[in-house]
Amino acid sequence: MLDIAADLHRWCAAGRSFAVATVVAVSGSAPRPPGAALAVDEDGAALGSVSGGCVEADVYLLCQEALAAGESARPLLRRYGWSDDDAFAVGLTCGGEIDVLVQRVDPAARPEVAAALAAFAAGEVSALARIVAGPAELLGRALLVRPDLRDEGGLGDERLDATAAAMTRALLAAGRTGTFVIGADGSNCGEPLTLLAESHAAPPRMLVFGATDVAAALARAGSFLGYRVTVCDARPVFTTPRRFPDAAEVVVDHPDRYLGAEAAAGRLDARTAVCVLTHDTRFDVPVLARALRLPVGYVGAMGSRRTHTDRMARLRAAGVPAAALARLRSPIGLGLGARTPEETALSITAEILACRTGATGAPLTGASTPIHALPA
Repeated sequence: MLDIAADLHRWCAAGRSFAVATVVAVSGSAPRPPGAALAVDEDGAALGSVSGGCVEADVYLLCQEALAAGESARPLLRRYGWSDDDAFAVGLTCGGEIDVLVQRVDPAARPEVAAALAAFAAGEVSALARIVAGPAELLGRALLVRPDLRDEGGLGDERLDATAAAMTRALLAAGRTGTFVIGADGSNCGEPLTLLAESHAAPPRMLVFGATDVAAALARAGSFLGYRVTVCDARPVFTTPRRFPDAAEVVVDHPDRYLGAEAAAGRLDARTAVCVLTHDTRFDVPVLARALRLPVGYVGAMGSRRTHTDRMARLRAAGVPAAALARLRSPIGLGLGARTPEETALSITAEILACRTGATGAPLTGASTPIHALPA
């Protein structure tokens, strides 16, 4: 529900009841990931999407039925997949399957859901965990989880709440939305329950070192993809907010010193992408030597193949171990034939995405790999 949380929060604030259909499981090729949602209010207004159009009409009718049933409405789990007999029947023509949970939400009766939507809309770091598979009487029960332990709601049992909160907090720390399975008694035993945890974490960071024209294009591309982009360079004449309007931060500092300070402050994580575009060994070798030892998700450096060979020798001389050097993406980006700054930014962000999802970056034509890869 994250993508429509702001609108749903406004509905809750106005006391409007609504039904929300959420993708809770995906198999094969499917157009939307877990957490994608379609909501319908009592006036018939619709927000969001669960399939990009394939099954929207049927899901809309289920939402209307949930609203018509009033407070007695029970959550409903429905599976949609490919229909061999009739490609135009209710199903996914892409060949995959999705499970959709349809649930009525009355803000006064579901304060934990209303609180979660308020937190999501305000940008607070939090996660909503809901039971999406298990005994019918437990479907839809929810728990709002926050890093500071100010949790709200409940699943019906203190031990179950504690286990679910711990699992959800782990997903939240990684900035991930996903499902997990636990026993109904909060252990690994008993009847299994599947929970969907929708995480609203701080946006991932992209640190771009080198105040170049490629950095400006990369800041635009990174921001478009949801990254909080920082451009850092030691040269104040080039490192100005006016040159990088799409960056969240423009910092004048030595790259190595800035990266070290951010790491010491705990502001880097496994989702962080580090892109070194300086073309100057005085700056790029020290910052790469530090970055390759940090638990960040991506480290790439711009330069020719000759520059790469020289840089690797300098990094070895600086004591960077072979295992760390193997993480370096250099020359940076995928081989797209890029020449302009914008094309180069596209090749870099494409490689970052491929690294994040574990994909190959190879063409989909003629391939048998999944089209919509889940994050690795």
